Amino acid sequence: MKKEKSNKAQKPASVENIYTLDGRVPLGKAVPFGLQHILAMFVANIAPIIIVAGACGLSDHDTARLIQTAMIVAGVGSLIQLFPIWRLGSGLPIVMGISFTFVSILCYIGPAYGYEAAIGAIMIGGIVEGILGLFAKYWRRIISPIVAACVVTAIGFSLLSVGASSFGGGSGSEQFGSATNWILGGVTLLACILFNIFAKSYWKQLSVLFGLVVGYIFAAVIGAVDFESLKGTSVVALPSVLPYKPAFNLNAIISVTLIFLVSATETIGDTSALASSGLGQDVTDREISGSIACDGFISALSACFGCMPITSFSQNVGLVAMTKVVNRFAIATGAVIMILAGIFPIFGALLATMPDAVLGGCTIMMFGTIVVSGLQMIGNCGYTQRNITIAALSLSIGLGFTQVPEIFAIFPKIINSVFAENCVAVVFLTAVILNLVLPKNMETNKKQNNA
Repeated sequence: MKKEKSNKAQKPASVENIYTLDGRVPLGKAVPFGLQHILAMFVANIAPIIIVAGACGLSDHDTARLIQTAMIVAGVGSLIQLFPIWRLGSGLPIVMGISFTFVSILCYIGPAYGYEAAIGAIMIGGIVEGILGLFAKYWRRIISPIVAACVVTAIGFSLLSVGASSFGGGSGSEQFGSATNWILGGVTLLACILFNIFAKSYWKQLSVLFGLVVGYIFAAVIGAVDFESLKGTSVVALPSVLPYKPAFNLNAIISVTLIFLVSATETIGDTSALASSGLGQDVTDREISGSIACDGFISALSACFGCMPITSFSQNVGLVAMTKVVNRFAIATGAVIMILAGIFPIFGALLATMPDAVLGGCTIMMFGTIVVSGLQMIGNCGYTQRNITIAALSLSIGLGFTQVPEIFAIFPKIINSVFAENCVAVVFLTAVILNLVLPKNMETNKKQNNA
């Protein structure tokens, strides 16, 4: 047995191992796949910080420091997800990043109670989610396969508007929907498609990276890349520990902790989708537990450096589903690149110059892949009357109600903050309730009634 393990360990590195979780891949071949993951999520990783920092009145210097910290923490969190420490981490090809889920509530808490209260709430909420993750096996049974499938589908649908916004030039952009952005997005998308059609072997899986490079070069040629942001950027910098003294406000803690529960459901969906679409297997209790625990405790660590919560990134789930590249070492090179981008801010600042439209040209197809993965998971659960009812009702309520958030007007502000514009949370809650209350023998009952 020992001899078998030794022989296995001595197998030569091969680029073909990108499709296996643990195979050895030559470093030079692994880096492009890791870089592709980072480019796919880079803008989405820093955007929540820019939004929240602006709402909280933080200075440009503070915002830049938080962006730097976000890259380091996201890189460390990704490495722990890839290579678990104790019971933290799933061991799956998960890439972590700053969560958009918390933007709404933090934009409320920051101005109302101060950014320090937001940091204190993130610390407590992260610890709560981390503990829940460690004991996931005791409550995960309420997350049946059909519930997870509905959540994954909802995540995909919720990201379509994000991809479309990027394609148009970025939400709030003065040039949104301009001809320049349409051309940039179209050129990038076309480059991705053509590369995927004509490339051979494993090169096909680098279609997103190819599209981003082509789009970026084209943008630079036509003058659509703003290099002004690179001026004055320091070469090397390290994050500060406790740059903001945490304040513990009960209202803030309760609000943020509720959002952490929503974030946990998204993590369950992402982890389930990765196992299903990337590895072709059902997710295990151990993977779910480690994934959620990592989300929570690393978010608490992020708060210690003054930064926002991090979570598994659905963008990268879509990339895995599209390329089938699951090799942990290859993706870990991307995590290392993120850490370097934090330590050397000039590197991160250069990546940040990528136009939104270029990113949108690539992500629009990736997000659609998540939707398809969710629908496939629903199909794998079986089209029983019970599963159809759960999927149809949870998706129609979750996607429908959150498109008209005014429908939640009669509820307290905290309910609005959690559910009004978060279709994943509504889909999850509805699916869980239906899964608990609908009889298991619906098909039998229906046949008896017909008889």
